[in-house]
Amino acid sequence: MASGSAIRGSRVGAGPMGEAERGDSAPRIWISYWCANGHETRPSFAEEAGLAAPVTWDCPRCGYPAGQDEANPPAPVKNEPYKTHLAYVKERRTDEDGEAILDEALAALRSRRGSA
Repeated sequence: MASGSAIRGSRVGAGPMGEAERGDSAPRIWISYWCANGHETRPSFAEEAGLAAPVTWDCPRCGYPAGQDEANPPAPVKNEPYKTHLAYVKERRTDEDGEAILDEALAALRSRRGSA
C-alpha cells in the first residue's frame, strides 16, 4: 500500500481550475418559457450572432412543452397508449380472418400428427 503526503485524487500538475485557465465566459441571454401548467423556465443561452434560441423547451417540472408566449403556451403532447402485438394484429385482420387462419393452422397440425 502506497503512503505519502499526496492528496488522494490529485495528479502531478493539477492545480486550481479557475477563470484564468478556462478563459472568459461567453455572454449569456436568459429566455422565459411557459408550459400549459403555468410553470416558467428560464434557461440561458450563449449570445451569438446568427444563432436563435429554440422555439419550445421541455418544462423541467411537468415535462410538458413550453413556449415563449406566456398567454398561449403549446398544448401538451397526447400520448398514445402502448399497443400490444395482438392489438396491431386486430387492426389488420377481422375476427373472420383470424378464425380462418386458426382453422387452417389446426388442420395442418392435425394432418402432421395423423401422418407421424
